[in-house]
Amino acid sequence: MKKLVLVALLSLNVFAGTPLCDSGKVIKLLSDDNVGNRHQRFIVKLASGKTLLIAHNIDLAPKVTTLQEGGVVKFCGDLETNDKGGVVHWTHRDPYNKHVAGYLEYNGQKYE
Repeated sequence: MKKLVLVALLSLNVFAGTPLCDSGKVIKLLSDDNVGNRHQRFIVKLASGKTLLIAHNIDLAPKVTTLQEGGVVKFCGDLETNDKGGVVHWTHRDPYNKHVAGYLEYNGQKYE
């Protein structure tokens, strides 16, 4: 019964905004989202096989200009689950210090 309840909660996206720190292989570089706050976007594949979209706010943190498909990126941010896996955002500092800071790390360089 507990597993059924957990599956139901996950399907409703109850755990939106769950902090997540992990690493994954970059499998697809996407165009930047330049509407509103600008975001660098790319898809990573975790060791578990799950794929996630990383949406890195480049108005608040430096863009990872050297990012390449096949590279491994470490990340800390908030996970919003969806039917495709999820989106990780808040991979930057909070200018108002009301949210836990996140980051990206690629080739030994931290972007926050």
